[in-house]
Formats: sequence, C-alpha cells, structure tokens
Amino acid sequence: MPSHKELANAIRVLSMDAVQKANSGHPGAPMGMADIAEVLWRKYLKHNPNNPFWFNRDRFVLSNGHGSMLIYSLLHLTGYDLSINELKNFRQLHSKTPGHPEYRHTIGVETTTGPLGQGLANAIGFAIAEKILSSQFNRPNYNIVDHNTYVFVGDGCMMEGISHEVCSLAGTLRLGKLIVFYDDNGISIDGHTEYWFTDNTAKRFEAYNWHVIKKIDGHDATEIIKAIEQAKIINNQPSLLIFKTIIGYGSPNKGGTHNSHGAPLGENEVMLTRKYLNWKHPQFVIPQEIYDAWNSRIRGQNLEIEWKETLNSYSKKYPELAAEFQRRIHEILPDNWNNITKTFIKNLQENPENIAGRKSSQNTIEILGNILPELLGGSADLTPSNLTMWSGSNPINKNFDGNYIHYGVREFGMTAIANGIAIHGGFLPYTATFLMFSEYAHNAIRMAALMKIRHIMIYTHDSIGVGEDGPTHQPIEQISNLRTIPNMNLWRPCDQVECAIAWKCSVERKDGPSILVLSRQNLVQQNRTSDQIKNVERGGYILKDCLTKKPDLILIATGSEVELAVAAYNKLSDDGCKVRVVSIPSTNVFDRQIESYRESVLPSKIKIRIAIEAGKTDFWFRYVDTNGKIIGINSFGMSGTTDKLFNFFGFTVDNIISTAKSLLSK
Repeated sequence: MPSHKELANAIRVLSMDAVQKANSGHPGAPMGMADIAEVLWRKYLKHNPNNPFWFNRDRFVLSNGHGSMLIYSLLHLTGYDLSINELKNFRQLHSKTPGHPEYRHTIGVETTTGPLGQGLANAIGFAIAEKILSSQFNRPNYNIVDHNTYVFVGDGCMMEGISHEVCSLAGTLRLGKLIVFYDDNGISIDGHTEYWFTDNTAKRFEAYNWHVIKKIDGHDATEIIKAIEQAKIINNQPSLLIFKTIIGYGSPNKGGTHNSHGAPLGENEVMLTRKYLNWKHPQFVIPQEIYDAWNSRIRGQNLEIEWKETLNSYSKKYPELAAEFQRRIHEILPDNWNNITKTFIKNLQENPENIAGRKSSQNTIEILGNILPELLGGSADLTPSNLTMWSGSNPINKNFDGNYIHYGVREFGMTAIANGIAIHGGFLPYTATFLMFSEYAHNAIRMAALMKIRHIMIYTHDSIGVGEDGPTHQPIEQISNLRTIPNMNLWRPCDQVECAIAWKCSVERKDGPSILVLSRQNLVQQNRTSDQIKNVERGGYILKDCLTKKPDLILIATGSEVELAVAAYNKLSDDGCKVRVVSIPSTNVFDRQIESYRESVLPSKIKIRIAIEAGKTDFWFRYVDTNGKIIGINSFGMSGTTDKLFNFFGFTVDNIISTAKSLLSK
C-alpha cells in the first residue's frame, strides 16, 4: 500500500505537469495542500464518483479556485469522469479543466470558484441548507439529510471582505457541519503576506464563535487526521483548521516563495522536483497501485446504497414527507402551481389596487409561500423596507426548520451564501436589499448568472422615487448594468399584475437567476385583456394602442414610468395622435422572443419612439435608435420629495407630450 506521502505526491506531479504543459496556471497551492487533500478525500469525504449528484454526499469546495489542478487531480484519481487527457488539456479551449473550477462544466465541481472568498460563502450556504433541510425532514433513526461541508481557503480568501461577512454569520448560526481548512502558507502573488496581512486569524474566528485549531503541520498526515477528528466532534460551531504549509512543496528552488504561486515551475525545476519527491514516473503517468489506492468508486457506491436503504425505509414510514423531499430536491413545482398562480393573477387584474411594487411583491410571496415550502427568504437588514416576510415566515435564528434568514448588513455575503443554498438543492432562495446596494453584491450576482442557478433577487427603492434619502440611495445606472449581465432576467414591473407574473416566471425558471426591481412609491394598476396578461410573460407587450393598430409614435416604458406613458397616451390620443404604449417589464425576456413577435410589438418601420425610464439613458438606444428620444437621467439624483424629483428630472406627462409632438412635427 502506498504511503500518505506517495499518494499526495500524485497530486503534486499531476498539478505541476499540467501547469507546465499549459504554460499557465497555479502549481503552488495544489502542491502545498496535497497532503491535506489526500487525508480528507481518502479517509473522510463521503462521495460517490459513480454518481456525483448523490444528494447526501459531503460537499467539497476549493475556495482558492486558482489552485484548480488540485481538484482536477482529486477528481481524476478518485474515479470521476475526468480523463488524463483532460488534465493534459488544462486551461485549453473546450476542455473539462478550465483555469478555475466551473460548476456544471466539470462533473464533481460543486461551485464555480475564482473570485476569492466566494467559494467560502457558497460553502456556508451549503451548510445552512443542510442544517435547515435536515431539521425539516429528518426523523428519529432516519437521517436522510446528513452531510458535511469541507472548504479549502487560502490567504486571499481570508483577506477578502466577504470572508468577514459570511464567517461572522456562520458562527452566529452555529454551523457544526462546516469545516474550513486554511492554507496558512504566508504567500500571495506579491510575495510574503507579512507585509500586508498581519491579522490574528485564530482570534478573529474565535470572536466569530468558531472552533479553531491552530498551527497544524499541513504535511504530516497524523496531525491532519487528529485535527479533522477533533473538528468532527464539535457539532455546535463551525471549525477552522489552520495549517502551516509550504507553497509549492517539493520544488527545491521555488517552494515557499511566490514564484510557485501563479506560474509554471519551468522544465528544469519540474525535473528537480521529481527528484526531490522521488517520483520516477514520466509526465502524466500514474502507477496502477497509486490509482487503486485512490479509487473511491466501490466505497462511494456502498455509501449511496446504504443511504438509499435508509431513504426507502423512511418512504414507507413517512410517505408524504418522502414525496415532498423528492419533489424539492428535484426542483419540481407542485401539481396545483398553474391553477393557483393563474387564479391569483386573474383576481389581481379584476381587483385593481394602486400599491407599491414592494407591497405587490409581498402579496405575491404570501400566496407562493403557502404552496412552495422551498422558498427560503432573506434580507440584508431591510426586511421592513423590502417587505420580504409573509405571514408564514419563520426566521431560522429562532428555529432551524424555518424559512427566513436575517442576513444582517451583508449584501455581498447574503448573495453569495444564497447562491450556495441554491446549488445545494432543496430550496429556492430569494434575497433582498435596496437596488442601490446591489452594488455591494454585484460580483455574486454575476456568479449566479454564470452558474445558471435559481436565485431570485429582490431590489426595492428602484429610482429617484426613493425621495429624500438623496443621491446615495437613488439608483441611476444600476438597472442598465444589471440588465447587461449574460443569462440574467431582470424584471421591473409597473403594477401588481406584472409583479405577480414576474414572480411566477422567476420561480419557473430553471436555467438562471432573476432580479425583481420594485418601487417604494405606489403604482397605478393598468387595465389589461387576458391576451395582454399572457404576453406579460414574454417580457414586453402592447399595453395601449391606437384604433388602426398602425401608430405613428410608440411610447416605451417600465416600472413607475408606465403610468406616465399611459396618461400621455390618453392626452395625445384625444389630440388625434396615433400612439402605442409598450410596457417592457423585462428587456432580457423580450429580447429572446421570436423576431415576429418582437416586430409585432415594436414594428421596425415605426421610427418615432420615446423610451421613458428613471435611470441611465444609454441602454434604451437599442429600442429607439437615433430617430427617437429617451427621457431618463444621466446625472446623480438629489434629495427631495418624490413628486418634486420626478418633476425636476422631466418625468411628467407634459414633458412626454411635448417631446412626442416635437418628434411628430419633424
């Protein structure tokens, strides 16, 4: 049987060889953390390479994702569908081994990592999801949800501000099945971190209410095993294991320096490293005895079989719970979903109410919460303003079988944690803050879209309509910026009907996140036919039209500005103008419609168009071209009441009418 060191060396040589062949990458972290990874993956990690999606597997996250060859080596060695040829194609176009680990791209990778600290945040989301789901479904002698979350982090993850946000919350929530392995090698890209990172990390995490084990030799299997055993005993605190390691371990001239961090070692140094490690095999050649010792297929299969036997017994004793568990982990909507949502939307249209977008959202959550127990809400300390709670909300800080998380003032951490909750399965998270403060969370928003996960983000106080809070709280460019994120669906509804439909479409979406941008101020509800209600789901539709259906002018608007467009339409129509009003609650969804539908809504031959939105104008040129006009804002806002601000910035019916008549007279 090969020794721990020999097995770990397989990771080291695969990592340095792949980086060398690619002439690009980060060999230092995989070589430095190889001993820790060998112990964790071979002795403790509960997983099944035959079925990487087995629900009760332990989750492993490489938060310092630049060290991606570590996880690729582990997946290859333990028997996942990742061939040696894929390792040879590291960082090459269309390979399964991209520069940073990518969720849904490489089987066995639990989350996309690279932006430092976010993998750690996702992992905390995994641990939260496991703890809530186990509280909701486990019964005496039937622990059908029972797995750990293990995370590798480096100095960079610890320096990123998001680590403070999420680790503080993790300690408060006492996530006992979360174990973090900190590679305290003292090196980052710029060199020795003692010149810019002198935190007492152990005390910091103790202050967060974590269980901390310090000064573990990360190259001694006995010490590594002892530390993990101690951490696994603790069930009421997350654990931080601080390992002292040598970055680029095994490299005689570059180990322990930043020269091994983010560049190939070089052919000569690779040769010297092989000699130092006493590794006598050629590039990308692993002896069979090493493969045999690493292979986890039989063990993994047995673990899953054992779990399935428990699940089968559970299903017989608790058939309704078991059916609900299966529905939730497979993201299947309830049988009555279509009937309930259709009836709800119909009732809203028949019972008009002029209410704020955020209140419309809360009313919708009240309906959805009763039929979707997988909804897991939360807000970054703005619950009373975002209106994200409903009558059945049950905060997890009081009872861990609840459905609501008070994230505190942690917008970035909240969003990244919720991304992890979404990936874990069993929940559909929705999170909230003011639209302006989505800026704090922007990179996690982007990661949700990149990973194509189900996460609904509610951003209220959507414009200068915030009023007296002034320019620091009044979003201008945010809506346009968020719309441009690939694979993002952003909805800005104009009333309670559009809001309910936006929620419906967001819940039904399986291939990416959605953003709901909602007003603080009341909105006038619009009249619609049943066909118009159906067309709301298409992202944009004709709300008002001239009798001939052949307008000379098209008014395009979203959100609170739709009511202004409709009022202007009424006056212009009275003056004999042929006008159409188009509401586009989601430009993202509308742009994906077939060309014939888009042409029917915005005929290309109608050149006179006005777009109206209380935000940056640049985005709207795609719809009005150079012949039209945009009524928007290209400066920061001001402090004042909503009505005076809208008047000052030109969001008035009179301004729309005068702009329209000016265009029509040309």
